[in-house]
Amino acid sequence: MFRAKLRQIISVKESPHRIASSFAIGMFIGMSPLLGIHTILGIAVAYLLRLNKFITLVGVFVTNPWTIVPIYSFGIWLGAKLMHIDKIIPEIDWSNMTFSVFLEDFGHLLLPFAVGSTVFALASAIISYIFIFYLVKMKRW
Repeated sequence: MFRAKLRQIISVKESPHRIASSFAIGMFIGMSPLLGIHTILGIAVAYLLRLNKFITLVGVFVTNPWTIVPIYSFGIWLGAKLMHIDKIIPEIDWSNMTFSVFLEDFGHLLLPFAVGSTVFALASAIISYIFIFYLVKMKRW
């Protein structure tokens, strides 16, 4: 499935820069901490920047139900490391779990999540731009 999408991306009749930019912007949006608005934001940004909407959405959908847990877990871990937070997993009493207790136990993770996910999204976008740009150039040569 990944290779099929990659072939589709490479075969689009656009410049290597536009293809790589579309995918990288989508990747950044998809891995950003803006849960729930990735698709709409991806389409809007692609439209505003005149990028390829299909390729942007392929980048957005890198974060999906199968990948969201490892991506965001790494984002929380990275944010905690960048912010010098040692203990990120609290002791949890699951028998008395309510929404307010959940927020109390996990609310401290929001800032590390935002920081780490944003840094990870930016790094992933830069790496994916370089990878896609040179892949398209090599395949079209």
